[in-house]
Amino acid sequence: MRPVPALLIVLGVALTAALGVWQYGRAHLRLDRQAQIEQAEHAPVIELERGPNARAYTLSDVANRRVRVTGHFLQNRVVYLDNRPRNELPGFYVVMALQVTPDRVVLVNRGWLPRDLRDRAAIMPYPTPAGDVTIEGLAQPDPSRAFELGHGGSAAGLMIRQNLDAGDYARETGLPLQPFVIMQTNDTGDHLLRDWPAPASGADRNYGYMAQWFGMSLILALLGLRLAYKRGRRLANPAQNMRRI
Repeated sequence: MRPVPALLIVLGVALTAALGVWQYGRAHLRLDRQAQIEQAEHAPVIELERGPNARAYTLSDVANRRVRVTGHFLQNRVVYLDNRPRNELPGFYVVMALQVTPDRVVLVNRGWLPRDLRDRAAIMPYPTPAGDVTIEGLAQPDPSRAFELGHGGSAAGLMIRQNLDAGDYARETGLPLQPFVIMQTNDTGDHLLRDWPAPASGADRNYGYMAQWFGMSLILALLGLRLAYKRGRRLANPAQNMRRI
């Protein structure tokens, strides 16, 4: 094999193999992160404090942990997240602000509500507890995120939106929101459905990419060996090459 093609093949094999190893490492990082999340979910429940001297929690304090908090729902601060199907039925996630103290509010994803099939903008009735209510659930960075082209469907002021960012909603409403959202799991008699899907690690996708890169590396290596073999045969039989000429 001539030097330049041989060098290109060697570089191709090295690059594709390195990318396969990188994807393997990414898959293991995702699996480790998934294991940490599952461990946090089974840790003791964090009681979010109330009162004037209550501790302020950051997202890192409670992320993927089970939490419990008592407060009252602000029914005028509710957002319905659209395009959240369940068992092939269209519906919304009901996200409502929970007032914990005068200077502390947390968003709660209360659960899934089916859509009125006759009127997309109509919200089917559901009960909201009056007065103080205790909410249990998993603390997450956001209430749920769906694919969205642009941000027009999540503009400020809309009651029905595609996505909701807690930080943006705090600036929009002036509410002293906590930097996390509680995915409610306990039953408060509101008939909303809360069978939250388990978060996927995404490692399978990395393993798929890894197989592709290693496959390309193997193909390039076999191609290089074939070309080297043919080149070696030609050099070993110069008389035969002369007859072909």
